Amino acid sequence: MAGFRSLARQVRDPGCDPALRRYALRKCLERFAPYGHRATWHHLCGRHGFGPDDRDADPARLVAALEELEDARAVWLAYERRVAERRRREKHLGLRRPSAVDDWHRRTWGGNGVAPCADPKVHPQAPLGEVLRRLITALEAGPGRRCPVCGGARFGWRPGASGLPGCGPLCARCGVVVPVQALADEVLATARRQPASGAGALRGLAAAG
Repeated sequence: MAGFRSLARQVRDPGCDPALRRYALRKCLERFAPYGHRATWHHLCGRHGFGPDDRDADPARLVAALEELEDARAVWLAYERRVAERRRREKHLGLRRPSAVDDWHRRTWGGNGVAPCADPKVHPQAPLGEVLRRLITALEAGPGRRCPVCGGARFGWRPGASGLPGCGPLCARCGVVVPVQALADEVLATARRQPASGAGALRGLAAAG
């Protein structure tokens, strides 16, 4: 199975058919997709001006989308290295029990669904790398009262198994399911009183607001 970097080379290869280059970009999302596969693809298509089903997309646009994805992946891999180095130091000092943020990181290892979106067509407008920088900064700073991605202050609750990506507080503004570790307890308590499930989750939150 081809890895991310091998697929990225195919996207950049001018000797490849445009349809194959598009296919390679789509396959990259099986290795790294911060919003989940469908939402990340929709985001890249919208930002770089090619259709989700366009098999003859401009190769320059595909490469631009790849570069955005690569920037976000570099942000995530740097964060994973920092976490691994810190945990080694902590274990050396006898601190074996991981923190809540470390538990979230373990569940999102590899970068898939780091900032999952409940609706694949509703996601932040900022570049992927910037979104991950905001999210990581917030997690390292401690719980806050607003969405670390867009600054939104209204959340619903996306049901599911506790602690898993895709379940938890859903931002009504940008559509990201925010890690519980990034929000204050009182914000989480309010969000839990506003269920947000199914395809109409964000519409329901908007109507409630």
